[in-house]
Amino acid sequence: MVELSLANIGLILVILGFVLAFIAVILLAVKNRGTSGQTRSAGILLIGPIPIIFGSDKESARAMVVLAVLLIAIVLIFMLLPNFLLSR
Repeated sequence: MVELSLANIGLILVILGFVLAFIAVILLAVKNRGTSGQTRSAGILLIGPIPIIFGSDKESARAMVVLAVLLIAIVLIFMLLPNFLLSR
């Protein structure tokens, strides 16, 4: 059985994130290839626990708020889980 250290798990997650972002861009480009319409954009910049959210319209910004809350919750779970497991 292969043992993974925290550094290896972190590296795998970073690489997986880049791969998923690349796939999302490709799928979005293929989906919108034959259409002409309005372009919407939004994003999140997480600096520690503080999210900076921007978007071109309210719907996109609202989706980013939901995503930011989910990401912060996931980070908190991963930060608190090792302490909880070690205290048992």
